[in-house]
Amino acid sequence: NYLKVYYLPMKQFYNQCILPTIFRTLPLIRNILIREKITIVHGHSAFSTLAHEAMFHARAMGIKAVFTDHSLFGFADASSIVTNKVLKFSLADVNHVICVSYTARENTVLRAMLAPHQVSVIPNAVDGTVFRPDPGQKTDRIKIVVMSRLVYRKGADLLVGVIRNVCGTHDDVDFVIGGDGPKRIQLEELRERNGLQDRVEMLGSVPHCRVRDVLVRGSVFLNTSLTEAFCMAIVEAAFCGLHVVSTSVGGIPEVLPKDLITLAEVSVPSLTSGVERAIANIRNGTVLSEECIHNRVKLMYNWRDIAIRTERVYNNVTINHEEPETFERLMKYRQCGPVLGIVIVIVVVLETFFLYFLELWKPRKYIDTAP
Repeated sequence: NYLKVYYLPMKQFYNQCILPTIFRTLPLIRNILIREKITIVHGHSAFSTLAHEAMFHARAMGIKAVFTDHSLFGFADASSIVTNKVLKFSLADVNHVICVSYTARENTVLRAMLAPHQVSVIPNAVDGTVFRPDPGQKTDRIKIVVMSRLVYRKGADLLVGVIRNVCGTHDDVDFVIGGDGPKRIQLEELRERNGLQDRVEMLGSVPHCRVRDVLVRGSVFLNTSLTEAFCMAIVEAAFCGLHVVSTSVGGIPEVLPKDLITLAEVSVPSLTSGVERAIANIRNGTVLSEECIHNRVKLMYNWRDIAIRTERVYNNVTINHEEPETFERLMKYRQCGPVLGIVIVIVVVLETFFLYFLELWKPRKYIDTAP
């Protein structure tokens, strides 16, 4: 399938990311880029140290770089300020940026101080042959499915309140919760305190290959996130024919048509009201059929379309972007800030000298190229 994976001998530092070192990864990445005759390096995720370092090394070697941002960040808290500074440095010399929603695009343009024309919007997609409805899994009871990491950012605290309200009002409604995290203990306590062991099913961490099997058991999908750039979970749920109830945050209002999703404010009463409207529609038989929902969403999100749009970005980067001179690259980095800019310029100069040293120590002509 033309996919080759390199496993680098680097230990994880935090959350599946390596420790930021910049120069330590250069010899390995340089070897891979030369061996595979890479023309474009495409990095993903603002949190991926390896992605940022690979793009930085690629630009130092004169190779084009594209970055896809999947997240939204604020501007006031300490972690956001640090992340935004790193992103500004990392994207200063990147050829093009892709965001998964228009809200995410505006956020990234502001955070990294990019020119708007340099950022495109290409959403995620789902394999429609895998995520399909299965009406045979339904029962007489209404099941609400939640698939999420049980953390604060995903609105786990809101979920506790919604479950308490809905289960207390509707005797024929059950919850199926897939996911794990530090907030799981609150859900377990809710089950024990209210005797909901038979009505709130906790599945723990669910492998992605089994997500569809969980989704098709439900009629409603509940998302309580406090921030989302796109939210793949609601798209997968819609592919499986579920009606979606979600907080109206970030790029979520862009994802599905209004008749396929019920949007709510970030509060327990609003989410509870949204879930109860969905329950009422199911009882009244006024919801769209699962197959109808699947067929509509399948036309909106498919990997072939995403691949074509991404290929256009690659072609544009390859054809229309001339390589800047070293001084021009240094000026881009210098604009990252009065102090940070100077530090980054020094790092870029050291990177250039390191590349010269590697060329002397292991010339590219002695690196075997892959067939």
